[in-house]
Formats: sequence, structure tokens, C-alpha cells
Amino acid sequence: MPSSAFRRPVALVLAACALMTGASAAAAPLAAAQPACENKVSPPPPVDTSEEVAPGEKPPPPIEVPESPVGGQRLGECGLVLPPNAPAPPDGITAASWLLADMDSGAVLAAVDPHGRQRPASVIKVLLAVVVAKELAPNATVVATPEDIAQECTCVGLRDGAEYTVEQMLQALVMASGNDVAHALARRLGGVPSAIRKMNALAAELGALDTRAVTPSGLDAPGTSTSAYDVALIYREALKYPDFVKAVLTQRIDFPAADGGGTVAVVNDNRLLTTYEGSLGGKSGFTDDAQHTYVGAAQRNGKRLVVVLLRGQQQPTRMTDQAARLLDYGFDLGPSAAGNPVGRLVEGAPQAKKKTTDARPTPTSAGVGEVANTTPAASQSAMHTAFGNVGGPITAVAGLGLLLGLLMYLRNRRAKAARAARAAAAQQP
Repeated sequence: MPSSAFRRPVALVLAACALMTGASAAAAPLAAAQPACENKVSPPPPVDTSEEVAPGEKPPPPIEVPESPVGGQRLGECGLVLPPNAPAPPDGITAASWLLADMDSGAVLAAVDPHGRQRPASVIKVLLAVVVAKELAPNATVVATPEDIAQECTCVGLRDGAEYTVEQMLQALVMASGNDVAHALARRLGGVPSAIRKMNALAAELGALDTRAVTPSGLDAPGTSTSAYDVALIYREALKYPDFVKAVLTQRIDFPAADGGGTVAVVNDNRLLTTYEGSLGGKSGFTDDAQHTYVGAAQRNGKRLVVVLLRGQQQPTRMTDQAARLLDYGFDLGPSAAGNPVGRLVEGAPQAKKKTTDARPTPTSAGVGEVANTTPAASQSAMHTAFGNVGGPITAVAGLGLLLGLLMYLRNRRAKAARAARAAAAQQP
């Protein structure tokens, strides 16, 4: 039977093991209880089959989630984000995510779920347009192919074998959202895969870390993602290029007719261009999965604002009218609110390390592309972070090893003491 001096250390070790195991087991329920933004990792599940992957393939994993929200901590909030003492924004805004920002200072004036990941629809064409404006001369030419013409429309109407200038195609891309034109310009950039790589590289360079283009036109495809914050960054960049500015502010052009006979009128589909004073152009989009999207900008009294709405509805108020209400709201904000922004549009990709917020495995009954809500890694225990679900067993094994080591130590001490006692007794007369 061990002595009391031996039992006390053993009891302490066992208590420590129990405490460590209990803390590890308690970490998961605690983390699961933390609130999570619904679209922090991925857009909502698709409503149709547009994001089904080919047999034998897997959908792309979710994009890494930055360790800190790009542009400021408050931009990581999911609900309404307002400056101190700011009035409530206008009623009737249907977008699931929206953002209003000063384009010159970069101050984000108000937002709802600004980093919530949504699908862009045709507003991603602004990103393609910037790549085109950076790389292709306006007088360069593009010859249309049957593959361009076969794209799912909205289409401007290209003619197989006909030659167009980049300027004509850029205008048709921005003004009338031609998917046929988007495909042709992507080919001119080195092919569709090359164009997609260039679009995503530019997004990363700008700090648009919620964005992944999968098609040049914005048609739904597995892995497509953006956010209201990112679209604002991209539109702000686009207005630095005169070719884009010319296209987005043009109301009407004569475009070569698809039948080869003369021209047809291409009219800018951005209603705010002619109805909102100081409009700096804009771009709208729609798909069944993305719903209605819009980005636009305006200038008033020396101030330039950009507004983005994602996953909105046209009823009871048109998306462009919702955008106009938000722009009015931004121009009317007093100095105290405007001087205390909720965040900032960054001037390039943040240099901070990123970490992946992994989505939980999607149940087999879930729709294609559906990603379960995740628990932020910061709320997990240190043991779970290091070892995942095996943290508990490793803790138990470590505790057992510590206990065995202590037993060996105490056994050696008692043996030495016994030998010393016998030696002392032998030396006595």
C-alpha cells in the first residue's frame, strides 16, 4: 500500500488529468454556442442546378476567411453597421448585403453584412472590364466565334467571324451586360481560364478576399463568391481607368448588327445614369441564385459615393431606386457621422496572415454548393485547435504518461532510501 506521501502526488496528477480532459470536452459546446454570420464562409445554397459539378468532381472549397475583417473589425458584423449618432437608413432596402462608402477617403459610411458572401451575377463584369482596360488597347480587335455566340444570354448579338474593336466590346459589356461579349473578351485575354485567373489575381491584389470569379460573365457556377465590400473595392478601382469610365457613362452606341446588315442600338441599362443627378455609372445583374445585384456611384458637392446591393429584390422598389435612396442618405449624413466611419476601403491587399474557416461537411441531403455554418476558429480551445477531435485522447495519454513517470520516480526514491538504511545498519558495531 503506498504511503500518504505517495498518494498525495498521485491524487494531484489524477485531478489534473481530469481537469484537462474536462476542459477539452467542454470546449466544443462552448464554441458551438457562439453566434456565427450565416454567410461568413459561403453564399446561400443554390436554388437550381446551375452549380452542380460534373460527375466525379468536387465543388471548390470555401475561400479562406481573413483572420480579421478587411477594412476594420466592425465590417465583420452581420447586421446593420452605422456610425455613432447616425440616423437610420431609408426603409425599403431589400438587399441581404449592402454597403455605402466614400470613394475618395475610403470611409465606409454604413453597411449590412458587408463581408457576407453572396453571388455577384453580372456585377463581376466590372472586374473583367478592369482587366480588359489594363491589358488591351481600345483599337485592338476581337473576332467572334460560335462558342461566343452560344453563351447563355443576355447577349448583345455577335456574328460568327465578324471583327470588333475592344472599345466596342467593352462598351457592350458594361452597357448591355453581354455574356457573348464577356466570353469573347475572355478569349482575347488568353482564353477563359487565363481571364479567370487574371480576374481573381486582380481581386486579391485589391484586397477583395471574399471574391472568386468562376465565369467571366457572372453566370452561376460552383464556388462563385463576392461581397458588398469587395464589389465597392472593385468599382472604385474601375473608375481609375478612362476606358471603363467612358463605357459606363455612355448612354447609347450603334453596334454592328448580328445579321451583318448595318447597326443596332445598344442602350445603357443603368437607369440611374439618366435619373440620378451626378451619376458616375453603375452595373446591375441577376441570376436565379444571386438574385438582383447592383453597384453604382454618384458625385455631389465634391463628394463621391459608391453603393453596392447584393441579393436584393425588385419589389416593392426597384434596385436602382433603392440604390438612389442609399446614395441620398450618404450625401445627407452630417459631419459627425461621416467623420466616424465604420470601416475603410483598403488601398490594396492586407498583409496580415489569413486562416481558413473550414465549413462543416455538407450533409448528403443538402443542395449542391451548400456549406454548413461554421464555428470561428478563435472560439475553439487551444487543444482542439492543435489536435482537432483527437485532443481529448491525447490529453488522457499525456496524463497517464505523467502519472507513470511519477510512480517510477517515487519508487526509485524509496529504493534508494532502503539501500541507505541497510548500509547504515551494516556499519554499526
